[in-house]
Amino acid sequence: VQLVESGGGLVQAGGSLRLSCQSSGFAFGEHTFGWFRQAPGKEREGVSCISNVHNNTYYADSVKGRFTLSSDSVKNTVYLQMNNLKPEDTAVYYCAADWRGLTSSYCYPSAYDYWGLGTQVTVSS
Repeated sequence: VQLVESGGGLVQAGGSLRLSCQSSGFAFGEHTFGWFRQAPGKEREGVSCISNVHNNTYYADSVKGRFTLSSDSVKNTVYLQMNNLKPEDTAVYYCAADWRGLTSSYCYPSAYDYWGLGTQVTVSS
């Protein structure tokens, strides 16, 4: 199983970025994917998760209305569209996948089995 993130970078407050997570090595449609982030000195937190099994999506309150998570089963890729970015969104963003096909509300790090290496997102004020 391999997860590869891309799309991070430096952007001004109010700007947008789209993160991609390319997966390989397992059946894309049978699992749940999540985006998590970790800022310096803080714990890793769930940002948004999507269940391809239960067909539902979860968003943390801090990103609702600004971030959109989607999946493309043809490309085996999950996308996180991030709009109206804020300095507090600055973090390393990680893509993760679970093995059991959890519902998307299980959007916390310990529920996930496979992780990418992360991509840095920096939002300047």
